[in-house]
Amino acid sequence: MTDQLLGRAEQFRVLLVEDDDGDALLVEELLHDTGLPHTLARCRSAAEARVTLAADAVDCVLLDLHLPDASGVETVQAIQGDTHAAIIVLTGLDEPRAGVDALAAGAQDYLIKGKVEPDLMQRAVRYAVERKQAERANAALQIGRLRAEENARLERGLLPEPLLSSDAVTASSRYYPGRAQALLGGDFLDVVQTDDGQVHAVIGDVSGHGPDAAALGVCLRIAWRALTLGGHRDQQLLHLLEQIHIAERANSDLFTTCTLITLDPDAATMTLHLAGHHEPLMVTPDHTQQVAAAHGIALGIAPGLGKWPSTTLELPARGALIAYTDGLIEGFADSAGARLGVEGLLGIIDRIHAPDPGTHLDQLINRTRTLNADRHTDDLAVLRLDWNTGTLGKLVSAWRTAP
Repeated sequence: MTDQLLGRAEQFRVLLVEDDDGDALLVEELLHDTGLPHTLARCRSAAEARVTLAADAVDCVLLDLHLPDASGVETVQAIQGDTHAAIIVLTGLDEPRAGVDALAAGAQDYLIKGKVEPDLMQRAVRYAVERKQAERANAALQIGRLRAEENARLERGLLPEPLLSSDAVTASSRYYPGRAQALLGGDFLDVVQTDDGQVHAVIGDVSGHGPDAAALGVCLRIAWRALTLGGHRDQQLLHLLEQIHIAERANSDLFTTCTLITLDPDAATMTLHLAGHHEPLMVTPDHTQQVAAAHGIALGIAPGLGKWPSTTLELPARGALIAYTDGLIEGFADSAGARLGVEGLLGIIDRIHAPDPGTHLDQLINRTRTLNADRHTDDLAVLRLDWNTGTLGKLVSAWRTAP
């Protein structure tokens, strides 16, 4: 068969691992007779093969099972960890089980010395390479499937469904990992409404990336929801979250920034506690501005010594609060390398005219990511709470007078 018949012009990179010069010459001549487009390199031992495979990419390894430093199935085991190439073992006439054992050990095929014709050699090399590529593709697919399942589990933990009893307060959120195909990081958020009608929200950011940060973020988010529904509030709640943070963190240098939000519809107020986190944005029909709020230290920085003063704001009749993690503002804003920052973020918001909260967040994030152009990588989470205090007040009164 020729390349023209196959419709292909590939060049197979073949490595022959054979210590016998006579057998090596026969294999070389056999490969030549196949007409298979190839390059051939030769090694005399498993150790030499490992060095060669570490330095150069190879499509197929023709492997003798009797080398000076390895014999039998251990020959396959000695080199397969160093290459993604297909392995075809070369066995003798008196070794009926050797080829089968080699297949069980991970080889793609085996050939018996002295009984190989050019057509068989060509087919063996081609099919072995294709089978190896299929195995690698299936393995990559399985890894991708497992990663997707793990991401889904983490996403359910980090980004749960808001627990809201009234449609007068709506919650919209978005989350983007900092790197393509990366696991979610340690950013987390949650919203619940308690029996007294108050709406509680949290947004937080565990330092670092990857599974350790994500696991701690999930733990803190679940703990926050349980503690909030259990009646814990404000500084007491933050002290408990810090204790959980310290107990659950994988590394002592991990810390967590977060913002606690309590919206009281009856009093038309909102109370904020900032633990190392930046101030949220207040959105009204007239303008958007950063909220001036008191700051406290991030969780885990000085265990047991943190103080988190509260800031209480009067709510406009209708409005929204946008809380976010620093991945939204630390990206670049221009080709000169300037960071976006809060002022840049406010400038983008001023140019967005989308009445739907979800669409508003999508446009906001898309514009910041476009400006950044993948130059800064960090996870980002955004939470937007929209309210109508008049509707909320009526609903709270109805709950309190209900039998």
